[in-house]
Parts: sequence; structure tokens; C-alpha cells
Amino acid sequence: MKKSVWLHNIRSVYNVASIFRTADAVGIQHIYLSGYTPHPIDRFGRKREDFAKVALGAEESVSWSFLQNPYTFFRGRGRNVVLVGIEQDKRAEDLFHFSLLHASEIVIILGEETEGMDKEQRELCDTLVEIPMYGKKESLNVSVAFGIAAYCIFEKR
Repeated sequence: MKKSVWLHNIRSVYNVASIFRTADAVGIQHIYLSGYTPHPIDRFGRKREDFAKVALGAEESVSWSFLQNPYTFFRGRGRNVVLVGIEQDKRAEDLFHFSLLHASEIVIILGEETEGMDKEQRELCDTLVEIPMYGKKESLNVSVAFGIAAYCIFEKR
């Protein structure tokens, strides 16, 4: 089974680099970037030092690509590719009770830090899962949420 992540409009280079590092630890093979999500290299093709400082080489061990039109790309996916959005939503199920039986590829999807996934992203998802919140805060940092979700989803596989 292929493990992938799609990061859309995540603005913080530190969050993205942290997700790369965690993705490497979890065994994720590919990261799709889209929107204004920072890349490991700058527009001149140079390695970003701020990115590399946090990712600690994961930007070189996990393949990645930039999607100009991610919605078209993911609409054209195969039938056995499952898109799992990490989002607080009325149709989301509890991450800790979520399980998948069969998939050739699982793509974990994350959206913008403060607003979350946009409507079109949510509609693309085969399922949405959320991490239960028990304190006063209503959400976690996107890179922390990714780490919890990735380990939980892929550990069950």
C-alpha cells in the first residue's frame, strides 16, 4: 500500500518541514504540495535552509511534487485510492475508531492552518476523521495533528 499526503495552502514553512520529517518517520512515500504551501526548494532551485533545519533531511528522503491543479488531479485518481481528510466536520468520524479495509493508496489530506480544509477539498474526501478535543482549545497545530493521525491510520494497517 502506498502512503501519501496532500498539503494544501499551509502557510508555515516550519509546519510543512515538520510534516516532511514525520512523514519520513511513518514511511510515507510521497507528499503532494499545492496552493501557497512552501516547497523544500526556493523559486531559484536552491535548497531552503529554514526548511532543511526543521525537516533534517526528510525533504530528500520523501519524494514530493507540486500540483498546479490538485482538484483535477485527485478527481482523476483510481478507484482504490482513498482520500482521508483530517478535519473537524459534522460528518467526520473519530480518528481512534476509524479503519480502512482495503486500499492501494491512502492519501491523508490537510488544509490551511487556521481555516482548515476548503469546501472543495472536503468534498473530494472519501472520509473525514477528527481528533477528539477534551480541553479548552478546539484544535491542534496542523503538524501535530498530522503526526497523531498518520501514526493512528497507518499503525492500523
